[in-house]
Amino acid sequence: MGFDLFSFIFIIFSWASLLSMKAEAEAEAEGIKSARLLDLLIRDYTVKSLDRDLRTGIVHTVTLPANFSGIKVDTVRFRCGSLHRYGAQVKEFHLGSGVIVQPCAERVMVVRQNLGYNWSSIYYANYDLSGYQLVSPILGLLAYNADSDLSYGSPFELGILAREKPIKIDFSNITKASNKTGNWPLCASFEGNGRVTLKKQVSPNVCVATKHGHFGLVMESPPPSLPVRKKISRWKLVVGSSVGAALGAFLLGLLLVAMFVKVKKKARMEELVRRAYEEEALQVSMVGHVRARTTPTI
Repeated sequence: MGFDLFSFIFIIFSWASLLSMKAEAEAEAEGIKSARLLDLLIRDYTVKSLDRDLRTGIVHTVTLPANFSGIKVDTVRFRCGSLHRYGAQVKEFHLGSGVIVQPCAERVMVVRQNLGYNWSSIYYANYDLSGYQLVSPILGLLAYNADSDLSYGSPFELGILAREKPIKIDFSNITKASNKTGNWPLCASFEGNGRVTLKKQVSPNVCVATKHGHFGLVMESPPPSLPVRKKISRWKLVVGSSVGAALGAFLLGLLLVAMFVKVKKKARMEELVRRAYEEEALQVSMVGHVRARTTPTI
């Protein structure tokens, strides 16, 4: 009996702990309004998911809480010297040889972000993109130190510079833009100081960059269209015109009848007045200079 009670209490505490963690994650996700804060949270979850025995150069998929659904994160460790000599391919990002990491830590943790269309709205809200709309998710490429004491503290951010060969970013598999109109999207680079730089693509759905950061494809927003009038079918137009014409003819007929009745009534009144005067004149006789009215004889 005591064992059953202990198990029950343990289960209750476990569920309470899970609910508390879920509520904390929900509050954390709902409170994210800054792109920088989102980067830091993704970094922390990436560090927690890393295996200390993870082989160098192997891409590792990071599992995020359910509240960050839509965000896809991958990470890979490199030796700083090897990354400089050989370059690397991390999902949509191709780093050519000669890439420089500053400062050059012994091991580098490269993090690739795909924020999806929902979370990409953070960049649309924090950067001035008036007149443009995103046609791809925001992709991020960041680097952190990955030394052996990584678990004892938060890693610091490193810089990635590509002076000899620019970093290529391929949006072909994630963009919803099409070239049916003949207009290709522009490459948008989101700087840390709140600036957005727009450049032309180097090839269809491929952009280049000289350093780490966040990138996306944008197109000019179409002007607001006027409301389109619905086309009326020909038979409806004919029926409507016929009904309108019949109604107009009916009203015109009523007007003519009313005018005719009025004229007729006026003429009848004039006739009655004339007859009254004539009858009165017949009943009057003149006696000398005195007008007298004769009395009818029975």
